Amino acid sequence: MVEDGHDTPRSQLPRLRLDQLLDELQGRIDEVRGTRDRLNGLLEAVMSVGRELDLPQVLTRIVEAAVMLVDAEYGALGVIGDDQKLAEFLPVGISDELRAQIGDLPSGHGILGELIRHPEPLRLAKLSQHPASYGFPPHHPPMHSFLGVPIRVREAVFGNLYMTEKRGRADFDAEDEAVLSTLAVAAGIAIDNARLFEAVRLRERWLGASSDFTSELLSGSSEIQVLEGMLERAREITAADVGVFYLVGPSGELRGSLALGEGADTHRGIVLPSSEGTLAAAALAQDGLITVPDVASDERVTVQPERWKGFGPAVAVTVGTKERLSGVLMLARRSGRPPFAATEVLALPHFAGQAALALELADRRRDAEQVSLLEDHDRIARDLHDLAIQRLFAAGMTLQSTQGFVEHPQASERLARVIDDLDTTIKIIRSTIFGLREHEVQGAAPRLRLRAFQAVDAAASVLGFAPALRMEGLIETGVPRSMADEVLAVISEALSNVARHARARRAEVSVAAADGVLTVTVTDDGVGLPEGGRRSGLRNLAERAEALGGRLTVSARGAEGDGTRLEWTVPIAGGSS
Repeated sequence: MVEDGHDTPRSQLPRLRLDQLLDELQGRIDEVRGTRDRLNGLLEAVMSVGRELDLPQVLTRIVEAAVMLVDAEYGALGVIGDDQKLAEFLPVGISDELRAQIGDLPSGHGILGELIRHPEPLRLAKLSQHPASYGFPPHHPPMHSFLGVPIRVREAVFGNLYMTEKRGRADFDAEDEAVLSTLAVAAGIAIDNARLFEAVRLRERWLGASSDFTSELLSGSSEIQVLEGMLERAREITAADVGVFYLVGPSGELRGSLALGEGADTHRGIVLPSSEGTLAAAALAQDGLITVPDVASDERVTVQPERWKGFGPAVAVTVGTKERLSGVLMLARRSGRPPFAATEVLALPHFAGQAALALELADRRRDAEQVSLLEDHDRIARDLHDLAIQRLFAAGMTLQSTQGFVEHPQASERLARVIDDLDTTIKIIRSTIFGLREHEVQGAAPRLRLRAFQAVDAAASVLGFAPALRMEGLIETGVPRSMADEVLAVISEALSNVARHARARRAEVSVAAADGVLTVTVTDDGVGLPEGGRRSGLRNLAERAEALGGRLTVSARGAEGDGTRLEWTVPIAGGSS
């Protein structure tokens, strides 16, 4: 009943109830809409994480999606290493400047370690009230509410998601925990897929490196260059800071080393009578792959441990077998970097085995080429002996028989000189034949001609170019063995002086034995000797010549003083080399 246009109290009661029902219905609608939006956000996050195949990108997407879904101010994903500590820690919400002020990233103590020890969801209203909490480092932002869930990959715990400081100063609730746990399941699948993809990609890179290594080695490239290429590829694939290859002898001695990367200079050219006290010995003892968490403090490294200062994780693998060992390949990362994961080095032993096989094939190829070269030497020697010498000898005999018919004294004299020249040429060819057949004398020391070739060839790597070599006279038969040793010392010292001081682009070595005199001449086109210049190396050469009754002269090679001519002359006392 309406009186004076106003509702009675009885008529107002149903309207109040209707408003309450409408408000409650609106609240339910908002709740459903919020749940729908959250489910859509979760679905979108799951799809976003699943689309990635690059593992670092997958991990970044996971933690970014988690922060968004539970409305957290800070979040992080911690990857658990083999030592049950945090191997990686990816934070979100903290700037790079603040991260630098905080210092080292956490390794897995306190609340973070609690989830590692007990991989179950953990929700806290106040971090400080948990028994495992022991505060934050300086400059760390305050954090109160906390939510953490584990990420499992094929039933194994991969890491944990850590969320702190829910926006609006609210606490994380059961729904947040359910959403984050669901994301963690999807994250585990995405991480597993990314790991499989990474393993396939790594295997392809290792196979490609093995193929390139074998091709270069068998195509004729120098062994040192190929080994350095192998070292660089292995360092690149494993993201190592330094790579070292130790050349190991048959008795376990270190015959040298190659190194690339940070601090490589301290690891090059290591020669030791034994590998004991090095990580190479540990790899040889295990005859395979070994990983080290901190090489700088490893108890097995007792020889020159300072070389590894500043380095942490390391891996070493033997190249070859006990019967035919080539060396040990070692890779190391700087201290503080993550250790080598099993997936990263899984293919390293196969790569080392392929490298050993390629080195053995290259050795056999060189042996076959050496046999072919020696066969060519034999053929040339036979041709020289059977054809050239016989024809020269016949020509000389013809000229000798003709000399008696020549009445003019000058013509007779010229014929005599030609006959002498032919006789000298025959002697030179015979000396060359002896040099070509050097390999026929089993167990004998190499003769002077071959040793001179080797000395000049060895100097090429220091000079940066190959010097020319010319030999005349009875080098093999006319020079005593003791004097041959002196000749080699003169060649090596003279070329060493050229490399150190001359700045030359060309050099020539001449060894001549004629008329009882042995002469070694070394010329170059370098800057020449400075005024008043005196070198200890030249003094040594002069003393060697004087001890044998000879002399050393050093002069400008050209008329304008460019280049140097060194002439070392001694009498040949006789004997046989």
